[in-house]
Amino acid sequence: MINWKREDAKALMPLVFSLVLIVGMVLGFNLRDTLRSKRDINTVIARNDRLEQIVDLINEKYVDSINTDNLYKDAISGILKSLDPHTVYIPAEKLQDANDDLEGGFSGIGVEFTIIRDTIVVTSVIANGPASQAGVNTGDQFLKVGDSLVAGVNITSSRITHLLKGKQRTKVTVELRHIYPSTVSKLTITRDMIPLVSIDAGIMLKGNTGFIKVNRFSATTYKEFLATLKKLKKAGASDLILDLRDNPGGYLSQATAVADEFIEGEKLLVYTAGSHASKTEYKAEKKGTFETGRLVVLIDEGSAPASEILAGAIQDWDRGVIIGKRSFGKGLVQEPYDMTDGSEIRLTIAKYYTPSGRCIQRSFANGKEAYAAAYEKRFEADQLTHDEFVLQDTTRFYTAAHRTVYGGGGIKPDVYIPYDSVRLSHPLLSALYSSALKTVLWDYILNNKKELRYKNITDFERSFTGEKQVISNYLSTLNKKGSRALLKELSNKDINRYFRTNIKAQVARFLFGDNGYYAITLKEDNVVGKALEIIRSEEYSTVISGQGR
Repeated sequence: MINWKREDAKALMPLVFSLVLIVGMVLGFNLRDTLRSKRDINTVIARNDRLEQIVDLINEKYVDSINTDNLYKDAISGILKSLDPHTVYIPAEKLQDANDDLEGGFSGIGVEFTIIRDTIVVTSVIANGPASQAGVNTGDQFLKVGDSLVAGVNITSSRITHLLKGKQRTKVTVELRHIYPSTVSKLTITRDMIPLVSIDAGIMLKGNTGFIKVNRFSATTYKEFLATLKKLKKAGASDLILDLRDNPGGYLSQATAVADEFIEGEKLLVYTAGSHASKTEYKAEKKGTFETGRLVVLIDEGSAPASEILAGAIQDWDRGVIIGKRSFGKGLVQEPYDMTDGSEIRLTIAKYYTPSGRCIQRSFANGKEAYAAAYEKRFEADQLTHDEFVLQDTTRFYTAAHRTVYGGGGIKPDVYIPYDSVRLSHPLLSALYSSALKTVLWDYILNNKKELRYKNITDFERSFTGEKQVISNYLSTLNKKGSRALLKELSNKDINRYFRTNIKAQVARFLFGDNGYYAITLKEDNVVGKALEIIRSEEYSTVISGQGR
């Protein structure tokens, strides 16, 4: 480990937290299996004549012209301001994007891309998808989409995404520059449904331990999870590490379905209740495929509602060991209501409770700004690099083995793992997330496509030695000051190893997808390292039984 300055990473932390908060609110779980069962708000509220009268008066008498839609949006924001942080208003123009993440797919052409030198470059083409069938290849550069020029300094990822998406079975014409050979062609692609996978990786680690990374709980998560779990069991997995870090949540039904695979009998998984919502219990219903093997669940401050439901059920029934950092702390249930203009309000109608009876919602008594800034405050107080748990509710609850747990403030892990300080080095972070390194990596991959032919991930991991060349190429893009600063950082063996591992993992992702990326990065992941240590030792039983407390 190295010494690091808090201010080096402080600037990144609010951005990371804000992203998790926004996605968590948008993806926050609700009581419906799909958004197709949303309730029309007109069935539960009458027209507010006072609001209409005020808007009409402004339209008729105000000194300047006014956008009525903006008046209504401001009025709604003002009404919701005094409620909880997770009751949100989603304008009509943003609703489809919000729903796509949960529905598990969208209509598009089936490519992944990045921006290199102000040019949209295809980094991955979905096998047998619309783009693949039309002749789009990795490395191709977009010049035009329809009549829109998309090569230039003002291009953005959101703009190209908007142009490529569209209704299913509609056609879009694209102009591409191919790399091998260097030619330009115009293709017509028929849009189709493109799956949004929620399982980032499903791989075997050392021995008989499987690893599954879940990035959200969408409409297809349980189906994906079950298929991945069965493959790992077939490969010999008798123990499992389930990674829910930075998982902002999603559907309650998907989280409980996954939990049912681990928890036996008809045990309670979670229940919800509110002032105007009767108590609803969700229980295990079937024989699960992994009710007996050793289980470790990884969480952190980015693990929100549905992730916390799953982790809470596992912890309360002493079914597995929870490792990582304190979770987000969202114990509120939202239900969607349609507005007449196509927008939507997701209104908090209940709280959810883990099997032991605890609600892990953290306090928002100091306002929404303080609520959103909580993660930054934890960082400033060094709470993310030291064991910490600030009780917001001192009421004691008990697991099946009579271990003490608490509500409020999120799920406290059974084993706390602080942030690896190596990853908080400012020069290292600046390099890893720089556009210059992304460009250098991409150039290296394109220039060495023939050499980057490996039978499998294991062969790649054993034989690949290109990190040195990539680092040398990247250093050549920096000025003298930047180059000296990075070389100084890389003189630390821990930083050097982490930087090389990240470069190697990015190349592995290009060759083998996310499984390749995680196969490399997990070897330098201190949380996964601790999980492997515990799952293979007597410490696992000690934690589960409560003897370690």
